[in-house]
Amino acid sequence: MNARGTLLDLSIPKVMGILNVTPDSFYDGGRHNTIDAALAQAEKLLMDGADILDIGAYSSRPKAAEVPIADELNRILPVLEAITNKFPESIISIDTFRAEVARASIEAGAHIINDISGGTLDEHMFTTVADLQVPYILMHMRGTPATMQQLTDYDDVVRHVSLFFGKQVAALRELGVKDIVLDPGFGFAKTMAQNYELLRRVNELHVFGLPLLGGISRKSMVYKKLGVKPEDALNGTTVLNTVLLMQGVQMLRVHDVKAAKEAIALLQ
Repeated sequence: MNARGTLLDLSIPKVMGILNVTPDSFYDGGRHNTIDAALAQAEKLLMDGADILDIGAYSSRPKAAEVPIADELNRILPVLEAITNKFPESIISIDTFRAEVARASIEAGAHIINDISGGTLDEHMFTTVADLQVPYILMHMRGTPATMQQLTDYDDVVRHVSLFFGKQVAALRELGVKDIVLDPGFGFAKTMAQNYELLRRVNELHVFGLPLLGGISRKSMVYKKLGVKPEDALNGTTVLNTVLLMQGVQMLRVHDVKAAKEAIALLQ
């Protein structure tokens, strides 16, 4: 994967460290929403071995409130500038479904666009990605974070995700987008049972010949099943990340980079 001139070899799985600069994310909301706190967390993630930093300024937790576009930009851009100045070699992904935020972030030094909506919430996203020629993470979701948990009616969740990917990848290819990563969207418009069905069958998504990303870190499919709080869900997260790795997933998006890197090392 070509991240604006830096080649990422996905034959060894890569770890994306989560950096939320939001006040309301489900696990770390409010912890890193100042520049100093964000820089400290970025440094920790990089020291622990993060291959990519994923900066997000719009909480995608279920029933999350809408964030005005100006607020999203005002949260992301100062943090992005500070990180690129202090850690110029870092590879940065921007977690946004808005084309305007994606473009502004790439122009400010980011490398990758991570779109939880897979192009469904902004009609200009695909053309923007094509124009910028940067890697694009295409995630499956229905609706919005506020409505997604009411949109879980599937005959076969894996088949539905596959059909969605097929349609969206074809549209991106027609526009000339080269580097695409597929994220099945664990926890997004899916019930607990559907999340685990997707986990068991995620290897079926290799049919597209594209890298797969797994984002399970401390989500409710872990902590609710175990009957614990998100802050106690690291062990469960590592177990499920190992399941993903054993099915050939090439990227993990996590809060806890060190544990993910150790899981990868043990399976090499």
